[in-house]
Amino acid sequence: MKRILIIFLLTSSLILSQDKVGTTAANFLSIPVGARASSMGGAFVALSDDVTSAFWNPSGLAAMRKNEVSIIHSEWLLDTNLDWAGLRFALDENSAVAISVYQLDYGEEEITTEEDPNGTGQNWSANDLAIGLSYARNLTDRFSIGGTAKYIRQAIWHESASAFAFDVGLLFKTEFQGFQIGMNISNFGTEMKLDGKDLLQPIDIDPDNAGNNQTITSKLDTDSWELPLLFTIGSAIKVINSGEWQFTVAADALMPNNNNSYINAGAELGWSEMLFIRGGYSSIFKNYAEEGLTAGVGLRKYFGTLFLQADFSYTDFGKFDDLLRYSLSIGF
Repeated sequence: MKRILIIFLLTSSLILSQDKVGTTAANFLSIPVGARASSMGGAFVALSDDVTSAFWNPSGLAAMRKNEVSIIHSEWLLDTNLDWAGLRFALDENSAVAISVYQLDYGEEEITTEEDPNGTGQNWSANDLAIGLSYARNLTDRFSIGGTAKYIRQAIWHESASAFAFDVGLLFKTEFQGFQIGMNISNFGTEMKLDGKDLLQPIDIDPDNAGNNQTITSKLDTDSWELPLLFTIGSAIKVINSGEWQFTVAADALMPNNNNSYINAGAELGWSEMLFIRGGYSSIFKNYAEEGLTAGVGLRKYFGTLFLQADFSYTDFGKFDDLLRYSLSIGF
């Protein structure tokens, strides 16, 4: 365990040593997943007890009591749509796997040119996609480790870029009042570089010399961009855990390679494992942050050993429209 912690600390120091605001690709990977986690301000790395752990901290998948499938939808900024789906399945009492799909759809828009200002009859589109396969294992009854391998793709019109990345997470449950500590490193992987047929352009390599080939095919060379590497460390504690009531508070410290460090904080009040009220604040101390106050509710209904849960969250996004997220989960 000491060696694992040293690796995490060394990696976090590398992230902190960089100052590259706004210089990464695939930034949709940094958008929070799940109505429950989002309503708690995104403070979820140490809680990580549902299928969205595949995004927040894959080690939490091993500690879950049930298998679970979840579908999440959000109307994101500027009329875009954000969707996430995940399935967690136990291999045995101490290990589990999960598969997840994350997509940001920018929609379609008609192409206009100087010659056809009213449209050419063609549409252009753009979308981002990440597909993840996670594995988690309980090393002891209090310590879990997990990882996610991801394929990432961004596409706009005829151009696209792809990459592979890994997430690694740790989760430690102490003996003190349900106090938990979580750590996660996200998006450690290859760089992304756009490629496609629109980069092929005719060129005259010697325009001053008549008689040469004026339509030699060339290819524009695009730059490579890093992924949004993120180190997160957080804690969660059950302040109240007696009878029908549970009250949990959580806080995460986030250290990205494309912005300054900041904090997410939130809380959840639960009654009889059926009704949940949540609130939080995200991006505390983050430069130029628009997101802030968050809130949400959740309802869970048991049908024998199976449960159905619906969650809703609200996020104040400053100059932009308020964001709403919806989640539907089934545990079995």
